[in-house]
Amino acid sequence: MAIDPICGMEVDESTAKYVSEYKEKTYYFCAPGCKHTFEKDPEAYIGANRMPFISMDEVPSE
Repeated sequence: MAIDPICGMEVDESTAKYVSEYKEKTYYFCAPGCKHTFEKDPEAYIGANRMPFISMDEVPSE
């Protein structure tokens, strides 16, 4: 299972509908809003200085 870098939910890589490639790495998302948020500023959600996970209530529905 992968961890959605936006909200922290577990995502099954084999069935994930929302996927993004960034710097030759694949990221999996639970919903389109998480994918959209990541793609606007991926560097904010990866690495040692990443932003904390966002509550699903705060993730845009886009």
